[in-house]
Amino acid sequence: MATIKPFKCIRPAKEYAKKTAALPYDVYNRKEACEAVKGNPYSFLNIDRAETQFDDSVDTYDDKVYAKAKELLDKMRNDGVYLKDADENYYIYELTMDGRSQTGLVACASIDDYKNNVIKKHENTRADKEADRIRHVDTCNAQTGPIFLAYRKNETVSLVIEKVKKTVPAYDFVSDDKIGHRVWVIDNLEDKKTIYHEFCRIDDIYIADGHHRAASAVKVGFKRREEKGNYTGDEEFNFFLSVLFPDEELMIMPYNRVVKDLNGRSKEAFLEEIRNRFDVEKKDAQVSPEKKGTFGMYLDNTWYLLTAKKELLSNDPVKGLDVSILQDYLLDPVLGIKDPKTDKRIDFVGGIRGLNELEKRCSEDMEIAFSMYATSIAELFAVADAGLLMPPKSTWFEPKLRSGIFIHELDK
Repeated sequence: MATIKPFKCIRPAKEYAKKTAALPYDVYNRKEACEAVKGNPYSFLNIDRAETQFDDSVDTYDDKVYAKAKELLDKMRNDGVYLKDADENYYIYELTMDGRSQTGLVACASIDDYKNNVIKKHENTRADKEADRIRHVDTCNAQTGPIFLAYRKNETVSLVIEKVKKTVPAYDFVSDDKIGHRVWVIDNLEDKKTIYHEFCRIDDIYIADGHHRAASAVKVGFKRREEKGNYTGDEEFNFFLSVLFPDEELMIMPYNRVVKDLNGRSKEAFLEEIRNRFDVEKKDAQVSPEKKGTFGMYLDNTWYLLTAKKELLSNDPVKGLDVSILQDYLLDPVLGIKDPKTDKRIDFVGGIRGLNELEKRCSEDMEIAFSMYATSIAELFAVADAGLLMPPKSTWFEPKLRSGIFIHELDK
C-alpha cells in the first residue's frame, strides 16, 4: 500500500503564480540560469539556483549560496509572495502543451515507501548530484521541486479529480514557453479521505522523472529522523513533495542520439556493416520511427530507416528496449561507444527539439544522428517491476513540472 497524503502547501499568491513558476533547476547550466532570472526577481529559479545572485568568483556549491536560497525564500514569504495554506490539502496540477493536457495529483509521498520499494526506481543516482539538493532542501527546510511520479490509473481517484476540475481553478496561466498551467485545491474532507484510502490500495508507484530530487529528499528525511531521535513518523520530513500522474495521462518523448564520427570507417563500409543486423532503407524525408524496433538515421545529408532484424528483439525488459538494441548492436560494436554515460563522442538530444536539431548537429559538431521510437510508460513500469535499471537517456518527459508553484515545508 502507498501512503500519499495531503499537506499544508506554501504556494504563491494568485497574482504571483506566473511570475514565480520556473523550469526545474537542472535544465540550466549556471550561465543559462543567470540569464533566465534577469528581469524577474520573483522567478523561483532565483531560489533553486541561488548562485545566480553572485558573480562567478563564488562557487556554485559555496555555503553562502544555500544560505542565500533560504534568505530569498524567507523574504518572499514575509513579503506575501508566498502564503501557507491553513489546512492539509491535495492539489490538482494540469499542464497543457500543443493542445494536449495531462493532470496530476500534488501530494506528499512517504520516505519509507521509497526505502521499501513501494515507490519504484529505474535509474541509479550519483552522490555528487544528490549532495547539492540535500543541502538545498536541508538549508531551506523545504522541498521546492516536485518529484514526477506515475501510477496505474485508479477510477475513483480520477472521478474526484474530474469533479474538482469543474470548479474555478486557483491558478490559470500560460508560461512564456506556451505551456498552460491550471491548479485546483482539493479541500473537501470526504474527497481527501477518498483519495488517501484509494492510494492505500495501490501497491506500486513509479518515479517517472526526478530520481536525484527524490533520493535527496529521502536522505534529508532520514537525516532529520536521526537528529530528532524520538520521531513519530508523522513529521513532515517523513514525506516528500510529488505530483502523481495516472499512466494513461503521460507522454514520453524519444531521447535521440548524435555521434561525432564513424569510428574510422568510411560511409560505405559503415552502411555495409550495419546491414548485418538492420534492414537499411534510404528515405527522401526525415524519419520519425513509428513502431518499436525501428530507427531513423541521418548521415551525409541523407535519412535512412533502420529496422532491427528479428533475432535482435527480446522480451527482456531492458534488452528489449529500443535504446538497448541500438546501443548493443550498433553504437557499441560498430561505432565503439562502450559506455554512453562517459564517452565524449556521443551526445543526447531530447525529442522536444525535433529532427531539425539532429540535422543541425550533424552540420556542426557531429557526423551521424539516430532518431528513436519513444520508450513507453508500460516499458518503464516493466523495468522497475523487475528491479532493473534503464539505460541512460531512455526517456524524455514533456511538459516539465514547474518549481515554485508548490512548496512542502519540513518542519513547522
